[in-house]
Amino acid sequence: MKLKAAVLRTVSSRPIRAVLKTGLVTASCLLSSMAMAADTIKVGVLHSLSGTMAISETTLKDTVLMMIEQQNKKGGLLGKKLEAVVVDPASNWPLFAEKTRELLSQKEVDVIFGCWTSVSRKSVLPVIEELNGLLFYPVQYEGEESSKNVFYTGAAPNQQAIPAVDYLMQESEIERWVLAGTDYVYPRTTNKILEAYLLHKGVAKQDIMINYTPFGHSDWQSIVSDIKKFGAQGKKTAVVSTINGDANVPFYKELGNQGVSSEDIPVIAFSVGEEELSGLDTKPLVGHLAAWNYFQSVDNDENEAFIKQWKKFIKDRKRVTNDPMEATYIGFNMWVKAVEKAGTTDVDTVEQAMIGITTPNLTGGTAVMNRNHHLSKPVLIGEIQADGQFEVVSETDGVVPGDAWSDYLPGSKDIVADWVEPIRCGNFNAETAKCSGQNF
Repeated sequence: MKLKAAVLRTVSSRPIRAVLKTGLVTASCLLSSMAMAADTIKVGVLHSLSGTMAISETTLKDTVLMMIEQQNKKGGLLGKKLEAVVVDPASNWPLFAEKTRELLSQKEVDVIFGCWTSVSRKSVLPVIEELNGLLFYPVQYEGEESSKNVFYTGAAPNQQAIPAVDYLMQESEIERWVLAGTDYVYPRTTNKILEAYLLHKGVAKQDIMINYTPFGHSDWQSIVSDIKKFGAQGKKTAVVSTINGDANVPFYKELGNQGVSSEDIPVIAFSVGEEELSGLDTKPLVGHLAAWNYFQSVDNDENEAFIKQWKKFIKDRKRVTNDPMEATYIGFNMWVKAVEKAGTTDVDTVEQAMIGITTPNLTGGTAVMNRNHHLSKPVLIGEIQADGQFEVVSETDGVVPGDAWSDYLPGSKDIVADWVEPIRCGNFNAETAKCSGQNF
């Protein structure tokens, strides 16, 4: 109380002109600070830098920072510098939602690039829709979703999972299938689609084995043993892997330990790329496969320039590139083009400006953002080499438009997503002509 009274006496004893002058200076500093804040466009970076998914997501954080640095060297955007706002949701799915709310409500970012797992995206989705934010999601996922507030720059199932199965059926004459995944929404929904697709293709139910393990699972001895027994029934067998994060390291090590070669039981993975292989002895894995829309080994000028920029930025010539990095690269460049086209970072205006935007991809073609907020992309099958890179053994003719809703699930085959008038809906039933999801 004495301190408060002393302060009041000090202020009251000063001439009123001095008090007013002090107040004006304070207000001026505040306005100046606000003006400085308005001089940047804030880019939220929402990737796990710790926990089980850090092995994959840290690289995507660095990719966004590289893109921001390059854009600022070009003069920024709309006459302003881009400012990265990085948070660490630490592979904690509820924390993704909290960090999204922080980015939008407190940090006031204009866009967010982030998430890897579908469970993290599902956690973020209600927050970003409530606060009308904008998320670019750069990783393959299970589909069955289209939000006004999300652009999906990774693969939908028809751009990865279905073509992977087709390749194994046609090229390797696979008859038995192990669908092995981490226990969360992406593997479960993808495997539900794949099981329906395999049954549709005439595969017997007893020739499909499905297995799930928790995040960070490390003891693969019994599971790999079961896979070997399942494949020892006189029919050619393959593993379709939706195993995510650092659990891939002991999984592939156990395959090598038990002598499971690509000639015996090939594994085709949807979440293993160059980054995950960089920490492994890949010699026992030679011949196993991955399905992506990009590989570092693609030989063209665009990819060569990207790899060079990446190694220079990260200051490590041994660091590799991968598919989600390309999806981040495409999404960032499309967002820049849409903001320039719209003349603003306003979410609703940018969302509409994004539709139809094109930008070069890194495989020598052109990425197109479609009306369902999914990209048109090529599909590549790569074979693991001894140096940890992939040799492309199959590629689609041209690009494949991403399908938000699967044609093989009864509840989805009549659903379309279209964010252009007059539909403006992510869950539109073409049979009933009704929108049962988010619409505007």
